[in-house]
Amino acid sequence: MNATNNHKRSATQAAEPMPLDRTDRAILKALQRDASISNVALAEKVKLSPPACLRRVERLKQAGLIKGIVALLNPDALDAGMVVLIGVVLDRSTPESFAAFEAAAQKVSGCMECHVVTGEFDYFMLLRTKDSQSFNRLHAEQLLYLPGVRQIRSFMGLRQVLSTPQIPL
Repeated sequence: MNATNNHKRSATQAAEPMPLDRTDRAILKALQRDASISNVALAEKVKLSPPACLRRVERLKQAGLIKGIVALLNPDALDAGMVVLIGVVLDRSTPESFAAFEAAAQKVSGCMECHVVTGEFDYFMLLRTKDSQSFNRLHAEQLLYLPGVRQIRSFMGLRQVLSTPQIPL
């Protein structure tokens, strides 16, 4: 059985999406492309006055549509160029097993994402590491000790075809 059968909806998920008009979508698209854009330049781009644009951006933040503003770093330049996808199967399908695994997964070095999934695995993790040797160490020192794990299958990325932080609007 998969974790999805016993897992509650995340507290960060909104119950209902906020209705967006054309201007809201234009603001979000522009910020996804360049979050460092000034309010004046953004306002000009979406054809609003700067104060009206700022109010819209604040409203989008308050509604939870803008979770934060971050810098996108070059993983290769920071010795984190290798992507490893890991499929995890737990040995038990209980809320306690899922909670223990999820708490431990958040502490795994280089873990960028961890998802409850359907199908053959209970979870998929996305890790970034320097190379296969550093992944081998991580596997031996951390992954093998994750609680409640029956099986781990690793898939090393050979070449990135697409990666985007932009959500289609």
